[in-house]
Amino acid sequence: MQKREVPSASRQPTPDESRRPMDELEILIRARYPLIYVVSWEEQRVLHRVAQIAGRLSKSVFEWSVNTGLIPAGTNLQSQKNRDTATQDPLVALGSVIEHVEPALYVFKDFHPFLKCQNMAVIRRMREVAAALKNTYKTIVIVSPMFEMPPELEKEVTVLDFDLPKENDFAVLLDRIVEEVKGNPKLNVNVNGPMREQIVHSLLGLTLSEAENVIAKTLVQHRGLGKQSLEVINSEKKQIIRKSGLLEYYDAEETMESVGGLDSLKSWLVKRSVVFSDQARSFGLPAPKGVLLLGVQGCGKSLMAKTISRIWQLPLLRFDVGRVFGSLVGSSEQNVRRAIQVAESVAPVVFWIDEIDKAFRGSRGSGASTDAGTSSRVFSTFLTWLSEKKSPVFVIATANDISALPPELLRKGRFDEIFFVDLPSLAERRDIFRVHLAKRKMDPATFDLDTLARTAEGYSGAEIEEAIISAMFDAFYDKQGLTTERVLDSVRQTVPLSRTMKEDIDELRKWAASRARAATSPDAAQGEEGRRKLEI
Repeated sequence: MQKREVPSASRQPTPDESRRPMDELEILIRARYPLIYVVSWEEQRVLHRVAQIAGRLSKSVFEWSVNTGLIPAGTNLQSQKNRDTATQDPLVALGSVIEHVEPALYVFKDFHPFLKCQNMAVIRRMREVAAALKNTYKTIVIVSPMFEMPPELEKEVTVLDFDLPKENDFAVLLDRIVEEVKGNPKLNVNVNGPMREQIVHSLLGLTLSEAENVIAKTLVQHRGLGKQSLEVINSEKKQIIRKSGLLEYYDAEETMESVGGLDSLKSWLVKRSVVFSDQARSFGLPAPKGVLLLGVQGCGKSLMAKTISRIWQLPLLRFDVGRVFGSLVGSSEQNVRRAIQVAESVAPVVFWIDEIDKAFRGSRGSGASTDAGTSSRVFSTFLTWLSEKKSPVFVIATANDISALPPELLRKGRFDEIFFVDLPSLAERRDIFRVHLAKRKMDPATFDLDTLARTAEGYSGAEIEEAIISAMFDAFYDKQGLTTERVLDSVRQTVPLSRTMKEDIDELRKWAASRARAATSPDAAQGEEGRRKLEI
């Protein structure tokens, strides 16, 4: 077959091309990979990128969909009336790709259903196309928001995750929209440099289409761009990200004063609160990777996760790993990758994984075989990211059952530190009573905090809070004020978890004694009655 001369084979690149960095898609096309699977919701952005690459390589571009068949890229609706309807059949379209002689790129849109349904005729033809295209200047680029890969094609197809837009992409989009509407006297789109920078940064994590819709909404709602429109963008952005069902913005209201005790953990976090500044980067400090908080239920692990975002003034993203396994079969790994992409795009950010022991329980033991290995693959994707991530995404994970955690997760390098959150000491219980009484508009000074703290030995922070709430219900029903005695009665009526699960808690303490750092300093734990008398 005679081939036309193309840049990747013969023409020397121009100085501009030599200086221009190539992305992964262009590298794969220049290397003449026959089948490339691009996972992305941004179909038009991928098409635009393919057109740019084709222009530099002097190649034609064709598009395929089940509705249009195989047509030249950019064909308008009127011209599509004369399209070859036979190529709507994927087998015919793939055959046409083999028959075409000239160098070209073929973009197949939403081709994943033909792979998902195990259509052996299509899969066999794909393997034949891969073999036929290896010695040509033709490439098939599959674009789909869903990833489906039959085992027969694993060695033939190269998978590529298309990165979300960067700041410069949103800057270009914003400039284009401003240029289009600046002649409208009803709109004020004159924004200064700092405000423009804030708007562009607030759009990170969205697709270009989502960003365009949000900007249009701000123009309609506030007749322009400004501080008010910035709030609309952030609010809408939260809703868009929540649609995935995997990530949600958490508006944390807790402060350091909301958490009683845990002084060692608090000190560790405060010392790292300045690490995201320009001065810290100039000093050579790397961004912290994250912490794993394990310990007794109800002792403040999740509360500390919420508090970190306030201490560091960073957004808090809650990652629901459990929902990954409830999604469409075969899309779990892609959902995790997309959640990670979103988190990195809005970095610096706090990435909260609650009860990680339950989320990845199936990744060890027999559970991996009962779900066709999905748990193991998702866990592997997450572990790789923990070790190799470069973006300032601080991961805070909480766990109650250490036996359910895979040992790979505990290896050094995954997290900066592993903290053990034990039942509160005497001093910490006093502090917890003070925090929750003040939170409910009570004056802690009118209560005997020492007696309350001694009586609540073995109680978690959550149990102390519930005891106070229960006492308040009783007092309100009797139309009386809340007193120390009422709270004491409520405490005495509660059976703490430390009694019902004593054996499990003792085992957890033994494990953490030599493997984790205590969230409470030894000084704060002094004076406890027997809680730390361990026989190991």
